[in-house]
Amino acid sequence: MQILLDAIISALGIAIVAQYTWSLRAHFASAKVPPGTMLISAVVILSLASYLYLQWTVEQPMLAKAAGIVLMAGSLGLFWAAIFASREARLLLAFDEKKPHGLISIGPYKHVRHPFYLSYLTFWTGWTLATWHPLGLVPLAVIGCIYVTAALGEERKFENSPLADEYRNYRKRAGFLWPKFNG
Repeated sequence: MQILLDAIISALGIAIVAQYTWSLRAHFASAKVPPGTMLISAVVILSLASYLYLQWTVEQPMLAKAAGIVLMAGSLGLFWAAIFASREARLLLAFDEKKPHGLISIGPYKHVRHPFYLSYLTFWTGWTLATWHPLGLVPLAVIGCIYVTAALGEERKFENSPLADEYRNYRKRAGFLWPKFNG
């Protein structure tokens, strides 16, 4: 059963990273890949390798593996909900310097301003849990800092755009990286 769960976690992790990679070209609309996005890609590859190594070389409790699978699968659901909600918005890649040209407030965006980053963080948190090893916290911390930095940069771009007033109102209704549910 241990090997089967390790195989499921590994396959799910690789499949999710592949879907994230697909979205870079098929969903996001930046003219070129910003250096910050290239940094994220490099960290994702290193994190993927780290988690695969930990998954197969360290023994984990069954409950940690099961909880990790649930978080990883949930992250995928949130990722696709964000894709569907933003499919016509022509979103820019992380760290693209262009100003935003629209505001999305449907689907998961109704409750959280950065559902893509929340889905990514949920995924890596799930895999960290599934590895059940302190070294798994290192890639999570690094990638978490990068995602929060990217999200804060996007917040600043909205604040300095013609959408600033609309965005300030939106911030009152939707959480940053944690959903805000208003009645």
